[in-house]
Amino acid sequence: MADNADRPSLPPGAPMQGPSAGFEGFDEGSVFRSLFVAYPDSLLVVDRSGSIMLANPSAAALLGYAADELVGLNVDVLVPDSIRPRHASYREAYGHAPRPRPMGTHMELVAKRKDGSEVMVEIALSPLQSHGLPFVVAAIRDIGAYPRVKQALQRARYSEHLAQLGRLAVDTRDLQVVLEHVPAIITTALQVEVAMVWLLDSTRPEFRVASGVGLVAGEEIGARIANRPDTPPGFVFSQGRPVVVQDYAQESRFSVPPAYLEAGLVSALAVPLSDRGRVIGMLSVRSKESRRFGDEEVRFLDSLSSLIATSLQRMQTEEALNHSQRLESVGQLTGGIAHDFNNLLTVIQGNLQVLEELPVLAQDGYAQQLLAAAARATRRGAELTGKLLAFSRRQMLQPSAVDTRALLHSLADMLRRTLDQRIRIEIDTAPGCPPVVADPGQLESALLNIAINARDAMPEGGTLRFRTEPCGALPTALRGQRNEPQGDASTRFVAISIADSGTGMSEAVKERAFEPFFTTKEAGRGTGLGLSTVYGFVNQSRGAVAIDSKAGQGTTVTLYLPQQEEARPTAAPEEPTDETVPAGLRVMLVEDDAEVRKVVHTFLSTLGCEVFTAATAEQALSALDAGTGPFDLLLSDIALGAGMRGTRLAYEVQQRLPQLAVLLMSGFSSELLDADREVPQSWELLRKPYTRSELARAMARVLASRV
Repeated sequence: MADNADRPSLPPGAPMQGPSAGFEGFDEGSVFRSLFVAYPDSLLVVDRSGSIMLANPSAAALLGYAADELVGLNVDVLVPDSIRPRHASYREAYGHAPRPRPMGTHMELVAKRKDGSEVMVEIALSPLQSHGLPFVVAAIRDIGAYPRVKQALQRARYSEHLAQLGRLAVDTRDLQVVLEHVPAIITTALQVEVAMVWLLDSTRPEFRVASGVGLVAGEEIGARIANRPDTPPGFVFSQGRPVVVQDYAQESRFSVPPAYLEAGLVSALAVPLSDRGRVIGMLSVRSKESRRFGDEEVRFLDSLSSLIATSLQRMQTEEALNHSQRLESVGQLTGGIAHDFNNLLTVIQGNLQVLEELPVLAQDGYAQQLLAAAARATRRGAELTGKLLAFSRRQMLQPSAVDTRALLHSLADMLRRTLDQRIRIEIDTAPGCPPVVADPGQLESALLNIAINARDAMPEGGTLRFRTEPCGALPTALRGQRNEPQGDASTRFVAISIADSGTGMSEAVKERAFEPFFTTKEAGRGTGLGLSTVYGFVNQSRGAVAIDSKAGQGTTVTLYLPQQEEARPTAAPEEPTDETVPAGLRVMLVEDDAEVRKVVHTFLSTLGCEVFTAATAEQALSALDAGTGPFDLLLSDIALGAGMRGTRLAYEVQQRLPQLAVLLMSGFSSELLDADREVPQSWELLRKPYTRSELARAMARVLASRV
């Protein structure tokens, strides 16, 4: 420890001497002492050897030491072990040529606290040699406290917890397990004392506590509370929107249970769980801190609510609905969640990319590690939505030429190993049968569905026969049906028939065979989705399907799929498209989600585009009518709330601006196909979430294809 003779002293006119606990001297010294002690940034006075001579209270608080503990330590103790040698070299070089270094003009550092934890900091250096003092003043600032950085890191942490719940929801089929984990995820993410999941009974008279952490007396698991506006959950139900309680002691909108106040709870946040506009439950959190919950916490709970709504709805109706009805609910809800979650991921991923490029963080390895971890979470979230879309059978088809003979032989080999050994499988493929144009995975799934139905119709065994043959045109009986393929009437088909020698169908059953969720199987053995899924797949593939069956005489299901067109001369390879977006490109951006709109606007601006934004298709058309523009590109989401869809907007805009390039985006891959099968090929679909470079490539492609 250095003695008092080594302490820093001020030049004439501003004396500073004495122990580190204070400055001694006349009035000016008192002023300087007060400034040093009260300064909000951490201040250290360091000598040439790196020893700390003085430390203010802010430094002690930031670094986890008492002020007198810091005095005499070498600053190397405050540097993480991994970068200590590099820091020592830098300090030595700085000592030979000390110079002022303002805050924010150099790379950020990581300081090591007394307990071994680390904190991201900025450091400004002010040499005192020009004042006759052999010291350097180091001003240290915790950049994690910066509002923008703090908010970004907070969002990154929230996104990781959302991805955690998403993975759990996909990986487990036990919905009670999901519900049991929700409160723990919430309390960890928000760092609060209480979190609960409430479910509303189907008869709607009361709420039930489904799961929770930190529960107070009277709110144990399974406890019920009346659904009245004067109760905490009943008030949220009556409002139908998030409710924030800043202070229970001042709350007058509903009756606060005494147990809340006895437990020391002060503030709260509750978010309804909704299914297609109907409240079915609630997420609630409580804290012992006042005014604990703001917009970020509301958005986080809203996102959790959207993610688990499908599970809660299924649990809510499990006792009243049979197996097929539960699958219908799951299928409908997962498709909607995929869209909402992809919007959420677009916001998170976009803001992370912008944050990653900020000068204040670009050179900070620790900050980049945090951002990379958050980016990985968004990618895992995107994988989750892909699983949800696949589960709900709404993924985009990827048609290609399929050799039906090879496909049927491969499928038959699998079926022989898995079906009843008393079922004989035969394959009859016409010589030279052309390939069909279909998604190979979905075609195999459709054939497997039909084969399983055939197996169930032959409980004592029988024959399952697959047959393919070219078909010049659809049978007359199918031409007028809703699923008649669109396009040129000269389209030729391949008929793939699957025949069984089973029990067959009555006329009444055959008429309803393609109806979703209709099944003649006993409870627990069929969902009624098999043939309806086949019908949807064939219809989407621009084909048709027919059933021929009689009771006691077996069933034949025939799929009519388009033939692959005759091979055409191979075109010369196209030159690679220039993926550079022209500077000053005029873009009309239409997106109903405000946060997504901000992210995409930032992407476009950094690409050098001039951007006009609209929240709805109606706003965009009004702007055009008012003379706004002209534009080079329309970038629009497909689902734009309750108004006009993006596909219709694109059609209306191109009627006015025929040369306008169109790029549509969606968090739900099949929306474009569902909206309009006749959309021009030049209207490309960009899947959410996407990066700025993916957006630039898609824009370049549609601009290059513009006539």
